[in-house]
Amino acid sequence: MANLKEIRIRIASVSSTMKVTNAMKMVSAAKLKKAQNAITSMRPYANKLTELLQNLSATLEGDDQGSIFTEQREVEKVLIVAISSNRGLAGAFNSNIVKACKKLVSESYKAKHIDYYTLGKKAGDILKKEHSILETNTAIFEDLTFENNAEIAQKLMDLFTEGTHDKIVLVYNKFKNAATQIVTIEQFLPIESSNGKETIIPDYIFEPSKTKIVKELIPKSLKTQLFKVLRESVASEHGARMTAMHKATDNATELRDTLLLKYNKARQAAITSEILEIVGGAEALAG
Repeated sequence: MANLKEIRIRIASVSSTMKVTNAMKMVSAAKLKKAQNAITSMRPYANKLTELLQNLSATLEGDDQGSIFTEQREVEKVLIVAISSNRGLAGAFNSNIVKACKKLVSESYKAKHIDYYTLGKKAGDILKKEHSILETNTAIFEDLTFENNAEIAQKLMDLFTEGTHDKIVLVYNKFKNAATQIVTIEQFLPIESSNGKETIIPDYIFEPSKTKIVKELIPKSLKTQLFKVLRESVASEHGARMTAMHKATDNATELRDTLLLKYNKARQAAITSEILEIVGGAEALAG
């Protein structure tokens, strides 16, 4: 059995760890509330804009100004945008993204040329060991604004329009609740028409003109789509970290209680042993 000093050191260490994990849980809970409000308020607008864009894309045949974003090419080069986080201690949040990317490549794009564009440090650190990383952007999560997001979206659009890549796919964690994040694979470019479903295409009246609307709406919609995905990922990260730190705090509390019981037993055994020695010594003197 470990001596009392060793047990005391372990109890102090576990208690210190418990304070850290509990503080991280509280910080993530506060950030989660803000991130959750941001994504829930944005979803209706982003989803409706995407739906409108998908319906509109069906009318773009022969329109040189907009059809480049809906052009279905033979897929030879694929760009996978892996969205993770800059920090760890979030359970399986980052590892699930890496696993989903590898599974996507092995099942759907096994014979294709694959490049990665990573948003967040963690996925980039893992994927660069085995794959080609076009660029890793870690600054976006330090200052997540629509303007900074628009720069990244514009880079992705340029890669597609210039023919560098034939398909661009987003891989990210979609926020469901604090305990559940859903790994989602979403096509960014080319734009899918009505998600492949047979729908009745509305007879649009274009004002001021179809060309101007297409030129402005499609880039804005793509930037909004990426911004929504980044917000989903941020909310998911805080939820995953809060859940992971909550479990870590519970485990640390249980371990501390076990060590305290062990310490008390060891202390009681030491006291009993000393009493027996004193009694034995007293009887020896008396004899």
